Amino acid sequence: MVVGEAAAGNEMSLSNMVLGFYEDAERERWPEDPAADGSDDEMSSGGAESRAFWQEQRSQLHEALAKTSSAESRIQADTEEAVRQMRAAAGVCSCAGRAAAGCRGCALRFVTERLRDAGYNSATCRSKWSRSSDIPPGEHTYVDVVVPTRSGKAVRVVIELNFRAEFEMARGGAEYKALVASLPEVFVGRSEKLRNVIKVMCAAAKQCARENNMHMAPWRKHRYMEAKWLGTSERVAPGTGAGAAVAVGPPEKQPKFRASMLTLDFGGRAAVEVV
Repeated sequence: MVVGEAAAGNEMSLSNMVLGFYEDAERERWPEDPAADGSDDEMSSGGAESRAFWQEQRSQLHEALAKTSSAESRIQADTEEAVRQMRAAAGVCSCAGRAAAGCRGCALRFVTERLRDAGYNSATCRSKWSRSSDIPPGEHTYVDVVVPTRSGKAVRVVIELNFRAEFEMARGGAEYKALVASLPEVFVGRSEKLRNVIKVMCAAAKQCARENNMHMAPWRKHRYMEAKWLGTSERVAPGTGAGAAVAVGPPEKQPKFRASMLTLDFGGRAAVEVV
């Protein structure tokens, strides 16, 4: 767990207990049927299909995570350095009533500030979405870095400090837990990379629920997970007030930026960092 969230460990443990309670309740609604009959051939076929599915998910997840540009690698390295500084720092959290190790909000602000000190156009983002027919309402905070390319089109890199925990499932099977374990604790990547990872993990969660005779919890659905990082969000740079927040959408709709001498490479294309 990233320091900066350590003080909120009790809150996260309570959250996991609540989610586990709901998953247990859903499992009671969808119990295993001991009377269900099937031939040995059918059971063998189902086992083979399950093995093939999980093997394919492992392959797709590895492929999605392996696609990293040199720019993403640089941002990853600087993010990890910021996290190391945060772990070594005392009194990161400035919230009243919090322990010195800090809360998630202060951890995000700390990393955002360090990335801006390193020359990146970084900000803390807050996404919020309404209830729909299949998912509940929610909100989420994370960090991003916006990098315009030489053509003027912005490239957005998402940073999630607690990525692995976002996909943990209290009653997940061994295959699903193995996929979760292969996720990075700190995710750094462009929207399309994140979208591919979410697609794999949500398909895996659905299969896990099916194999364990559980109902698919709405907060594990594909649309809900995408809304956390890929929906419209409010972007706020450190030191700005709430009134200075800037709503951001897909990278192609980002405004053009003034270039500096710092160049970054996205998939073989040169890009320039914001001053």
